[in-house]
Amino acid sequence: MGVLRQEAGPQEAGLDAEALGRLDRHFAHEVDEGRLPGFLVSVARGGRVAHLTAYGRRDVAAGLPVESDTLWRIYSMTKPVTAVAVLILVEEGRLSLDDPVGRHLPAFAEPRVYVGGSGDGMRTRPASTPLLVRHLMTHTAGLTFAFYHAHPVDGLYREAGLESSVAPGTDLAGTVDAYARLPLQFDPGTQWNYSVASNVLGRIVEAVSGQPLDVFLTERILGPLGMTDTGFHVTGEQAGRLAELYGETGGSSDGGPHGIEPVAGLPLRGRPRFLSGSGGLVASAHDMHRFMELLRRRGELDGVRLLTPGTVDLMTRNQLPGGADLRAFGSRPAHDEPGNEGIGFGLGVSVVVDPSRTQAPSALGTYGWTGVATTAFWVDPGRDLTVQFYTQVRPRSSHTAFRDLKRLVHEAVTG
Repeated sequence: MGVLRQEAGPQEAGLDAEALGRLDRHFAHEVDEGRLPGFLVSVARGGRVAHLTAYGRRDVAAGLPVESDTLWRIYSMTKPVTAVAVLILVEEGRLSLDDPVGRHLPAFAEPRVYVGGSGDGMRTRPASTPLLVRHLMTHTAGLTFAFYHAHPVDGLYREAGLESSVAPGTDLAGTVDAYARLPLQFDPGTQWNYSVASNVLGRIVEAVSGQPLDVFLTERILGPLGMTDTGFHVTGEQAGRLAELYGETGGSSDGGPHGIEPVAGLPLRGRPRFLSGSGGLVASAHDMHRFMELLRRRGELDGVRLLTPGTVDLMTRNQLPGGADLRAFGSRPAHDEPGNEGIGFGLGVSVVVDPSRTQAPSALGTYGWTGVATTAFWVDPGRDLTVQFYTQVRPRSSHTAFRDLKRLVHEAVTG
């Protein structure tokens, strides 16, 4: 087990201690008002943690505090880890970003696109372009989530029992086959839609490597990086450090004040049958600091190189057609950003392409991702800055936590 520790003072790292105090007070107020159970935030420059705060409770009912070794459900922050796994196989020549997905997963050999209708009257047509691995990496594959209510294909996912993105009673292979039986929303590469694509990528990792996803991640990424508290389940020793998951209550829909209450989370006691490359990992702040450092250092950490600098540069560069941002594709905001203006997408991470248009202060080239339980990380290469934030609240609707966090960190950077 590794424990994240502060390694430098704010001033020597070019950070304003008073501004960092404002950041802490802002989120402490959210805890004190009952809108968050607790939080952990760290800010590092040049790889050295210069600000680290843990506040509030990881389990409110039990009175257990948030500590630096608390374990968090990181949900969609799993996706960049899965992307690194894919890129390792690409560098080894066992996979290509331009491989048709059907080459590795035959169920996707002949993808079809939704045209209209429903049930027996549903109309589809063959996709006009091949579905490629890179489309999965950039969420331009035409896949979706069942919890959206914006397109008829979203409803088809619900009818197939994919409300939680897993086909009931199946493993990763069975679930991905269920996705393949459904039509795409659009021709691959033509639009952007945040989706279950990273689960398909996880299954490709299994098919190409011949290993279960958890084994591959442990042997090729988590173990080499010393991320010993990261995985798809917790051990008996780890269980006491796992933060309780909460859901948001009240608010505009029912007129009541905002609050939180415990909700069911990922089944983490024992290895799950379904290994979600999209959102299945639990991790500590120490471990995610190690992962951010791998990316900040362009593929190498403490003498261990997982990717070449060029591959990390490719991963963290906008890959959307024409260099457009997400809003250009008419997409719904993903949970990582308060809005999609000025935000592009690389291979598994969002990328700031136009800071003048983002709704929160952001530097050009900053990349990262978040999780639905209000967790976030980002790497700012230009300012040699890494930031991570954790709480465990699944919001009912849009919230300002990420926007506030970006603004408050931005105000703290002086050097």
